[in-house]
Amino acid sequence: MAVETSPAAPSPMPTSAPPAASHLDEQVFLEGPQPRASEFWRVLRIVREFIRGFRALHFVGPCVSVFGSARFLQQHPYYELARRMGARLSQMGFTVMTGGGPGLMEAANRGAKEAGGRSVGCNILLPTEQTPNAYVDRVVTFRYFFVRKVMLVKYSYAFVVLPGGFGTIDELFEALTLLQTRKIVDFPVILMGRAYWTPIMDFMTQMVQAETISAHDLALLFLTDSIEEAAQHIQTHAIEHFGLYKRTMPRRSRVLRE
Repeated sequence: MAVETSPAAPSPMPTSAPPAASHLDEQVFLEGPQPRASEFWRVLRIVREFIRGFRALHFVGPCVSVFGSARFLQQHPYYELARRMGARLSQMGFTVMTGGGPGLMEAANRGAKEAGGRSVGCNILLPTEQTPNAYVDRVVTFRYFFVRKVMLVKYSYAFVVLPGGFGTIDELFEALTLLQTRKIVDFPVILMGRAYWTPIMDFMTQMVQAETISAHDLALLFLTDSIEEAAQHIQTHAIEHFGLYKRTMPRRSRVLRE
């Protein structure tokens, strides 16, 4: 049985992006106190960015966020793994959400699109531009990393983490921290790629032994190379656990121009 998804929306979905601006804005924001008026207007820009994200993603349906490196090319085995994972998630009824960029993000979006499912990207403005991939039905481009990370978590019922660098590991530990602190509850986190992730799993085992985390903190962290094992884990810990079969999706409001 597939997960119930949101009502049909126009396709392709429009791109939502912030107005063009200097990439120095975030640097200035993080350089300590600024003039009060500057800080006030920046807060309003951040609020506007949250509102854009909420409006763009409110009706995308139950999502699974797929994290992974932008640097793996189409010929790499991890690209094919991400593509197959995106297709499988789509077959389960999920919208596949990624960072919207190239590499494994593209592969997951591509797999979802090729399987006839919905594909969403949360892109980020960078000094070296990250161009949204061609396989997203809707892409929202953010200026602030922390706003983007909220969106990738807020609309997801599971996280699939493929091999990646600092950004991918940041997203992995963000999810684990939210689970540990009970800001989100019982969301499955799947690590795809045993050879790549085993050293980090070994390190987290050392953390348990050192009592800096508990064994329970890793209870929903699942390591596999198998698409079907990952799908079954999501079936048990997301679809069945959260009762997604019975989920009622929100209705669009004409007043809010949704």
